[in-house]
Amino acid sequence: MSAMFMLPFDAAQLAIIWLGVTLAYVVFGIAGFGTALIAAPLLAQFMPLSRIVPLLALLDFSAAALNLLREGRRAQLAELRRIVPAMLVGSALGALLLLIARPDTLLLLLGIFVVAYAAYALSGYRPARRFRASLAWAFGTVGGVFSAMFGSGGFIYAIFLAGRLDDKTQIRATQSTLIGLSTLTRLLLFAGAGVYADAALLRLAGLLLPAMLIGVWLGRHITLRLSREQFVRLVNVLVLFSGVAVLVRYFST
Repeated sequence: MSAMFMLPFDAAQLAIIWLGVTLAYVVFGIAGFGTALIAAPLLAQFMPLSRIVPLLALLDFSAAALNLLREGRRAQLAELRRIVPAMLVGSALGALLLLIARPDTLLLLLGIFVVAYAAYALSGYRPARRFRASLAWAFGTVGGVFSAMFGSGGFIYAIFLAGRLDDKTQIRATQSTLIGLSTLTRLLLFAGAGVYADAALLRLAGLLLPAMLIGVWLGRHITLRLSREQFVRLVNVLVLFSGVAVLVRYFST
Protein backbone atom coordinates (compact mmCIF):
# COMPACT_ATOMS: atom_id res chain seq x y z
CA MET A 1 0.00 0.00 0.00
CA SER A 2 1.27 3.47 -0.85
CA ALA A 3 2.27 5.09 2.45
CA MET A 4 1.96 8.56 0.97
CA PHE A 5 -1.59 8.28 -0.30
CA MET A 6 -2.80 5.23 1.69
CA LEU A 7 -3.89 3.49 -1.51
CA PRO A 8 -3.74 -0.25 -2.32
CA PHE A 9 -1.17 0.26 -5.10
CA ASP A 10 2.60 0.43 -5.14
CA ALA A 11 4.47 3.32 -6.77
CA ALA A 12 4.86 1.54 -10.13
CA GLN A 13 1.14 0.73 -10.31
CA LEU A 14 0.21 4.30 -9.42
CA ALA A 15 2.50 5.58 -12.18
CA ILE A 16 0.88 3.26 -14.75
CA ILE A 17 -2.61 4.30 -13.65
CA TRP A 18 -1.70 8.01 -13.72
CA LEU A 19 -0.17 7.79 -17.20
CA GLY A 20 -3.10 5.71 -18.48
CA VAL A 21 -5.64 8.25 -17.25
CA THR A 22 -3.59 11.07 -18.75
CA LEU A 23 -3.61 9.28 -22.12
CA ALA A 24 -7.35 8.70 -21.88
CA TYR A 25 -7.97 12.42 -21.42
CA VAL A 26 -5.53 13.33 -24.19
CA VAL A 27 -7.79 11.25 -26.42
CA PHE A 28 -10.82 13.03 -24.98
CA GLY A 29 -9.25 16.42 -25.66
CA ILE A 30 -8.51 15.52 -29.29
CA ALA A 31 -11.38 13.25 -30.30
CA GLY A 32 -14.07 14.28 -27.82
CA PHE A 33 -15.41 10.82 -26.93
CA GLY A 34 -15.67 8.75 -23.76
CA THR A 35 -12.55 8.22 -21.71
CA ALA A 36 -13.85 5.01 -20.13
CA LEU A 37 -13.23 3.04 -23.32
CA ILE A 38 -9.54 3.89 -23.00
CA ALA A 39 -9.08 3.98 -19.23
CA ALA A 40 -11.36 1.16 -18.02
CA PRO A 41 -9.51 -1.78 -19.65
CA LEU A 42 -6.23 -0.54 -18.12
CA LEU A 43 -7.70 0.21 -14.70
CA ALA A 44 -9.39 -3.22 -14.71
CA GLN A 45 -5.93 -4.73 -14.30
CA PHE A 46 -5.67 -3.10 -10.85
CA MET A 47 -9.17 -2.61 -9.43
CA PRO A 48 -12.75 -3.92 -9.83
CA LEU A 49 -15.13 -2.33 -12.32
CA SER A 50 -17.48 -1.42 -9.46
CA ARG A 51 -14.83 1.11 -8.38
CA ILE A 52 -13.59 2.15 -11.83
CA VAL A 53 -16.91 3.58 -13.04
CA PRO A 54 -17.53 5.79 -9.96
CA LEU A 55 -13.90 6.94 -10.13
CA LEU A 56 -14.18 7.97 -13.77
CA ALA A 57 -17.55 9.62 -13.08
CA LEU A 58 -15.79 12.00 -10.70
CA LEU A 59 -13.13 12.83 -13.28
CA ASP A 60 -15.53 13.03 -16.22
CA PHE A 61 -17.85 15.46 -14.48
CA SER A 62 -15.48 18.43 -14.77
CA ALA A 63 -14.79 17.78 -18.45
CA ALA A 64 -18.50 17.31 -19.17
CA ALA A 65 -19.32 20.59 -17.40
CA LEU A 66 -16.85 22.41 -19.65
CA ASN A 67 -18.49 20.90 -22.73
CA LEU A 68 -21.90 22.04 -21.54
CA LEU A 69 -20.64 25.60 -21.06
CA ARG A 70 -19.22 25.65 -24.60
CA GLU A 71 -21.95 23.92 -26.59
CA GLY A 72 -25.04 23.54 -24.43
CA ARG A 73 -26.99 26.33 -26.17
CA ARG A 74 -26.88 24.48 -29.51
CA ALA A 75 -28.41 21.30 -28.12
CA GLN A 76 -31.78 20.23 -29.52
CA LEU A 77 -34.19 20.38 -26.60
CA ALA A 78 -36.87 18.32 -28.36
CA GLU A 79 -34.52 15.34 -28.66
CA LEU A 80 -33.31 15.81 -25.08
CA ARG A 81 -36.88 15.76 -23.76
CA ARG A 82 -37.41 12.43 -25.53
CA ILE A 83 -34.26 10.61 -24.49
CA VAL A 84 -33.34 11.99 -21.04
CA PRO A 85 -36.19 10.26 -19.11
CA ALA A 86 -35.18 6.91 -20.64
CA MET A 87 -31.53 7.64 -19.88
CA LEU A 88 -32.39 8.22 -16.22
CA VAL A 89 -34.23 4.88 -16.02
CA GLY A 90 -31.36 3.07 -17.71
CA SER A 91 -28.80 4.73 -15.45
CA ALA A 92 -30.64 3.56 -12.34
CA LEU A 93 -30.80 -0.01 -13.68
CA GLY A 94 -27.13 0.04 -14.68
CA ALA A 95 -25.99 1.39 -11.31
CA LEU A 96 -27.94 -1.36 -9.54
CA LEU A 97 -26.40 -4.06 -11.73
CA LEU A 98 -22.92 -2.61 -11.23
CA LEU A 99 -23.24 -2.75 -7.45
CA ILE A 100 -24.74 -6.25 -7.16
CA ALA A 101 -23.14 -8.21 -10.02
CA ARG A 102 -20.12 -10.48 -9.52
CA PRO A 103 -16.75 -8.81 -10.35
CA ASP A 104 -15.71 -11.57 -12.77
CA THR A 105 -19.01 -11.27 -14.65
CA LEU A 106 -18.55 -7.51 -14.92
CA LEU A 107 -15.03 -8.04 -16.29
CA LEU A 108 -16.41 -10.32 -19.01
CA LEU A 109 -19.18 -7.84 -19.86
CA LEU A 110 -16.66 -4.99 -20.00
CA GLY A 111 -14.52 -6.89 -22.50
CA ILE A 112 -17.53 -7.75 -24.67
CA PHE A 113 -18.80 -4.17 -24.49
CA VAL A 114 -15.46 -2.61 -25.48
CA VAL A 115 -14.89 -5.05 -28.36
CA ALA A 116 -18.47 -4.52 -29.62
CA TYR A 117 -18.06 -0.74 -29.51
CA ALA A 118 -14.73 -0.86 -31.37
CA ALA A 119 -16.18 -3.18 -34.03
CA TYR A 120 -19.14 -0.82 -34.51
CA ALA A 121 -16.91 2.27 -34.71
CA LEU A 122 -14.50 0.65 -37.17
CA SER A 123 -17.36 -0.59 -39.38
CA GLY A 124 -18.25 2.97 -40.38
CA TYR A 125 -21.96 2.17 -40.08
CA ARG A 126 -24.36 5.10 -40.20
CA PRO A 127 -28.19 4.93 -40.06
CA ALA A 128 -29.62 4.76 -43.57
CA ARG A 129 -32.84 6.55 -42.68
CA ARG A 130 -34.29 8.73 -39.97
CA PHE A 131 -35.22 6.94 -36.75
CA ARG A 132 -38.70 7.25 -35.28
CA ALA A 133 -38.94 9.48 -32.22
CA SER A 134 -40.41 6.57 -30.24
CA LEU A 135 -37.06 4.77 -30.42
CA ALA A 136 -35.68 7.32 -27.94
CA TRP A 137 -36.84 5.08 -25.09
CA ALA A 138 -34.94 2.06 -26.41
CA PHE A 139 -31.72 3.95 -27.15
CA GLY A 140 -31.95 6.06 -23.99
CA THR A 141 -32.49 3.08 -21.69
CA VAL A 142 -29.69 1.00 -23.20
CA GLY A 143 -27.36 4.01 -23.25
CA GLY A 144 -28.14 4.72 -19.60
CA VAL A 145 -27.44 1.12 -18.58
CA PHE A 146 -24.10 1.10 -20.43
CA SER A 147 -23.17 4.52 -19.02
CA ALA A 148 -23.76 3.41 -15.44
CA MET A 149 -22.16 -0.03 -15.82
CA PHE A 150 -19.15 0.84 -17.98
CA GLY A 151 -18.89 4.63 -17.86
CA SER A 152 -19.48 5.05 -21.60
CA GLY A 153 -22.85 4.77 -23.27
CA GLY A 154 -22.22 7.79 -25.46
CA PHE A 155 -21.96 5.83 -28.68
CA ILE A 156 -25.53 4.55 -28.14
CA TYR A 157 -26.77 8.14 -28.00
CA ALA A 158 -24.63 8.98 -31.04
CA ILE A 159 -26.31 6.27 -33.13
CA PHE A 160 -29.76 7.61 -32.23
CA LEU A 161 -28.90 11.28 -32.78
CA ALA A 162 -27.23 10.54 -36.13
CA GLY A 163 -30.51 8.94 -37.17
CA ARG A 164 -32.55 11.95 -36.02
CA LEU A 165 -30.50 15.07 -36.83
CA ASP A 166 -28.74 16.19 -40.00
CA ASP A 167 -26.61 19.06 -38.67
CA LYS A 168 -23.28 17.85 -37.23
CA THR A 169 -23.04 20.82 -34.88
CA GLN A 170 -26.46 20.04 -33.41
CA ILE A 171 -25.53 16.37 -33.05
CA ARG A 172 -22.30 17.22 -31.23
CA ALA A 173 -23.96 19.77 -28.93
CA THR A 174 -26.86 17.46 -28.09
CA GLN A 175 -24.44 14.57 -27.54
CA SER A 176 -22.28 16.70 -25.22
CA THR A 177 -25.34 17.69 -23.20
CA LEU A 178 -26.47 14.07 -22.90
CA ILE A 179 -23.03 12.96 -21.75
CA GLY A 180 -22.94 15.76 -19.19
CA LEU A 181 -26.35 14.83 -17.83
CA SER A 182 -25.44 11.15 -17.85
CA THR A 183 -22.27 11.82 -15.88
CA LEU A 184 -24.15 13.92 -13.34
CA THR A 185 -26.79 11.19 -13.00
CA ARG A 186 -24.13 8.55 -12.35
CA LEU A 187 -22.44 10.81 -9.83
CA LEU A 188 -25.66 11.31 -7.87
CA LEU A 189 -26.61 7.62 -8.01
CA PHE A 190 -23.24 6.48 -6.72
CA ALA A 191 -23.25 9.18 -4.03
CA GLY A 192 -26.72 8.07 -2.92
CA ALA A 193 -25.56 4.45 -2.78
CA GLY A 194 -22.69 5.43 -0.49
CA VAL A 195 -19.96 4.55 -2.97
CA TYR A 196 -18.10 7.78 -2.28
CA ALA A 197 -17.88 6.97 1.42
CA ASP A 198 -14.77 5.05 0.36
CA ALA A 199 -12.02 7.49 1.34
CA ALA A 200 -9.41 5.62 -0.71
CA LEU A 201 -11.51 6.10 -3.85
CA LEU A 202 -11.74 9.84 -3.21
CA ARG A 203 -8.00 10.06 -2.58
CA LEU A 204 -7.31 8.26 -5.84
CA ALA A 205 -9.67 10.62 -7.69
CA GLY A 206 -7.83 13.59 -6.19
CA LEU A 207 -4.51 12.10 -7.24
CA LEU A 208 -5.77 11.58 -10.80
CA LEU A 209 -7.41 15.00 -11.16
CA PRO A 210 -4.16 16.61 -12.40
CA ALA A 211 -3.77 13.74 -14.88
CA MET A 212 -7.23 14.54 -16.25
CA LEU A 213 -6.50 18.27 -16.52
CA ILE A 214 -3.10 17.72 -18.15
CA GLY A 215 -4.55 15.18 -20.57
CA VAL A 216 -7.39 17.45 -21.69
CA TRP A 217 -5.01 20.41 -22.05
CA LEU A 218 -2.55 18.37 -24.12
CA GLY A 219 -5.32 16.96 -26.25
CA ARG A 220 -6.57 20.43 -27.12
CA HIS A 221 -3.12 21.77 -27.97
CA ILE A 222 -1.43 18.87 -29.71
CA THR A 223 -1.32 19.22 -33.49
CA LEU A 224 -1.37 15.83 -35.16
CA ARG A 225 -0.38 14.96 -38.70
CA LEU A 226 -3.34 12.61 -38.80
CA SER A 227 -6.77 13.99 -39.57
CA ARG A 228 -9.37 13.73 -36.82
CA GLU A 229 -11.00 10.80 -38.67
CA GLN A 230 -7.68 8.95 -38.98
CA PHE A 231 -6.87 9.60 -35.34
CA VAL A 232 -10.26 8.34 -34.14
CA ARG A 233 -9.83 5.21 -36.26
CA LEU A 234 -6.40 4.59 -34.73
CA VAL A 235 -7.82 5.03 -31.24
CA ASN A 236 -10.64 2.61 -32.01
CA VAL A 237 -8.08 0.00 -33.06
CA LEU A 238 -6.34 0.50 -29.70
CA VAL A 239 -9.71 0.22 -27.95
CA LEU A 240 -10.32 -3.08 -29.77
CA PHE A 241 -6.99 -4.49 -28.57
CA SER A 242 -7.73 -3.26 -25.04
CA GLY A 243 -11.05 -5.09 -25.04
CA VAL A 244 -9.42 -8.26 -26.32
CA ALA A 245 -6.82 -7.99 -23.52
CA VAL A 246 -9.60 -7.82 -20.93
CA LEU A 247 -11.25 -10.93 -22.42
CA VAL A 248 -7.90 -12.77 -22.43
CA ARG A 249 -7.46 -11.89 -18.76
CA TYR A 250 -10.98 -13.15 -17.95
CA PHE A 251 -10.58 -16.50 -19.72
CA SER A 252 -7.05 -17.07 -18.38
CA THR A 253 -8.10 -16.79 -14.71
